[in-house]
Amino acid sequence: MKPSRIAAFAIWAVLATPVAAQKIDAGRAAYEAGDYATALENFQPLAEQGNAEAQFNLGAMYLIGRGVPQDYAEAVRWYRLAAEQGIAGAQVNLGAMYLIGRGVPQDYAEAVRWYRLAAEQGNAAAQVNLGFMYDNGQGVPQDYAEAVRWYRLAAEQGNAAAQVNLGIMYDNGQGVPQDYAEAVRWYRLVAEQGNAAAQVTLGIMYDNGQGVPQDIVLAHMWFNIASANGSENATQIRATIVKEMTREQIADAQARARVCLSSGYQDCE
Repeated sequence: MKPSRIAAFAIWAVLATPVAAQKIDAGRAAYEAGDYATALENFQPLAEQGNAEAQFNLGAMYLIGRGVPQDYAEAVRWYRLAAEQGIAGAQVNLGAMYLIGRGVPQDYAEAVRWYRLAAEQGNAAAQVNLGFMYDNGQGVPQDYAEAVRWYRLAAEQGNAAAQVNLGIMYDNGQGVPQDYAEAVRWYRLVAEQGNAAAQVTLGIMYDNGQGVPQDIVLAHMWFNIASANGSENATQIRATIVKEMTREQIADAQARARVCLSSGYQDCE
């Protein structure tokens, strides 16, 4: 089974204004150390003063319920304040809240609006999410070519979800001419990041000879790796193809899988 398309959330704001940088950094350090009360003490006053980074971070705390009671409507309120100041991560997360109807009524068009604002700033999570909306016709007319455009922008920034989705578009010939070799190229980039679903898909491509020469040993290798990374699907497929393999081929595939994993995916074929 090949992977389904993926959407994403953003996380912390990266930048802080010079005046508030020390408190933002202190708040983030406290949060990462599990001291949510201190994080809140640093973020709350700045957020109330209009600091966009603090507003974004406070929104994240309400979303997850750390240091404050979980409150989606309050998360939306702080995300909106930060998003209106142009914080791309807040725009992504506000779009996601509208997409799933969390803290606000579900509204695909509003989700698209916020994703687009962040995507046009070059935010990869927003770009993959905007591509997802065009791909599925949510909040915009379905447009595979436009989906591919946004997926590609995010994929070229190294976004794994976008790389998988772009691979799927080439695999299915949606928005681009069908091109199994190009699909394999994108799947491989994700597989070499340790993504089990992409590893399974790459194994299927080798098993079927799509985009690569048919090679049952390399197929088994990728299924073996995906299985080691927790994929039950890979384990089931591997059990099927092993019936067609010799002992020597199985041993070869297992040895290749060990080399691939031990090399950190630098020496996989």
